[in-house]
Amino acid sequence: MNRCTRTTLSLYLTLTMAVPAVPAPPQRPPLDQLKKEAVAEVDRLATFTQQMVDQVFSFAELGFQEYETSRYLTGVLEKNGFRVERGVAGMPTAWTATWGSGKPVIAFITDIDCIPLASQKPGVAYHAPMVEGAPGHGEGHNSGMAVNVTAAFVLKKLMEKHRIAGTLKLVPGVAEELVATKAFFVREGLFRDADIVLGSHVDNEFAVNYGQPVNNSGLVSVQYFFHGRTAHSAGAPWSGRSALDAVELMNAGWNYRREHLRTQHRSHYVITNGGEQPNVVPSEASVWYYFRELDYKRILELYELGNTMADAAAMMTDTTVNRRLVGSAWPNHFNKVVAETAQKNIEAVGMPQWSEADHTLARSLQKEISATVEGLKTKVTPLEAPRDPRGGGSDDVGDISWNAPMIYLRYPANIPNLPGHNWANAVAMATPIAHKGSTAGAKVMAMTALDFLLTPELVRQAWDYFRDLQTKEMKYAPFIAPSDQPPVEMNKEKMEKFAPQLKKFYYDPAKYKTYLEQLGIQYPTVRK
Repeated sequence: MNRCTRTTLSLYLTLTMAVPAVPAPPQRPPLDQLKKEAVAEVDRLATFTQQMVDQVFSFAELGFQEYETSRYLTGVLEKNGFRVERGVAGMPTAWTATWGSGKPVIAFITDIDCIPLASQKPGVAYHAPMVEGAPGHGEGHNSGMAVNVTAAFVLKKLMEKHRIAGTLKLVPGVAEELVATKAFFVREGLFRDADIVLGSHVDNEFAVNYGQPVNNSGLVSVQYFFHGRTAHSAGAPWSGRSALDAVELMNAGWNYRREHLRTQHRSHYVITNGGEQPNVVPSEASVWYYFRELDYKRILELYELGNTMADAAAMMTDTTVNRRLVGSAWPNHFNKVVAETAQKNIEAVGMPQWSEADHTLARSLQKEISATVEGLKTKVTPLEAPRDPRGGGSDDVGDISWNAPMIYLRYPANIPNLPGHNWANAVAMATPIAHKGSTAGAKVMAMTALDFLLTPELVRQAWDYFRDLQTKEMKYAPFIAPSDQPPVEMNKEKMEKFAPQLKKFYYDPAKYKTYLEQLGIQYPTVRK
């Protein structure tokens, strides 16, 4: 060995000995252990979850006017490292919040709007509006974002800690009570990159389902505007052409036709403009219809029938008519693979531990409204095979469910046997019932997301069901036309009227632990 060789070898040995070996990346814990870690993290964030439930409850904003709600939520998400895009799909209160990179993309959606005439003091088991006549969360939409955001924050922490690839994407259900946005979200491509969509919705059960829910319908929401000519109603009525007459004739015709429609159909209307005053023949009048059926073809048939009746009413009254598609919803169809995965996590988490105070509020409210008195549910609902749908309510997540594998997690944050869309449904929504139920829901959402983040085969199976069963013979086609735009002006006047009064009751978590404490409400408050 010559001097050059010995020198080179000596230098190599020196460098080899001097440079420490690169440590192997830490081994990721097994999925079951990660789920336990997620559950513990959700419990650690229980106060955060409670504050978000209470905060959104206090805003009480109607569809398309969720400005305070969206400002608050996007601020929290940005502060915690999510990339926020505002004003998506032509809606000022719509947004997306994204974190992470690569596949799979797990999208989360839940609604944020409230309903008219549902203002209610939480924790009070009788009608006690905070602002008389004002809107309120009598549908429980104030709790969904607490579920999804809590789960997303926990997932982000675990993904950073354990180097888990994937993207989290949160989307708000704007104006769900108008059934007016998610078809536009789909058209905008907000779910085009989603591998799995996890939706959450308040309920009194802890449950999930697949296929089309038994009490679900799709719909189109249409406004008809009739135009006539004014005249003195007594002095020269023959000179006028009554737009209100046209509205009434359309409604009469539709009500006679109901007898000859399928029992599974649902239809209802409100007259949104009936004229100015009785002594002026109304030159403008309008009516707003919901046409509901069980499948795309039959919904379209109802829509066309409604258009025919509107045209006929205009012909009979020598008026003209134009229409506006306010919103639409495909019938929901949820993914079997995702539902089965979520169900295992529901059973692992179990129902919240209700206190006697929780049951007292529930029983007292049930008694107050003459409902079946049973308190709160204490067992999770088993996953059942789909039954033949018979029709009922609609939710525009149906459009999303026909574009990607999706479920709706129904988490137990409200009281059984309530009428829905009513002040009574707001009673529990800023109380320990909603707080505990939302925390339970966040655990299941985080656990289910981990299943799909870490098990590519599950993602493939979900898409196999979507392509080979759900959409094999039925393909998605939107009800909205390319020229249709979301009616973002709706509810503006109502919120301008009530917002100044509601602002007095906005929750301040810096001063009060809970909204009940801020309002000075003893929990529960029941009728003596």
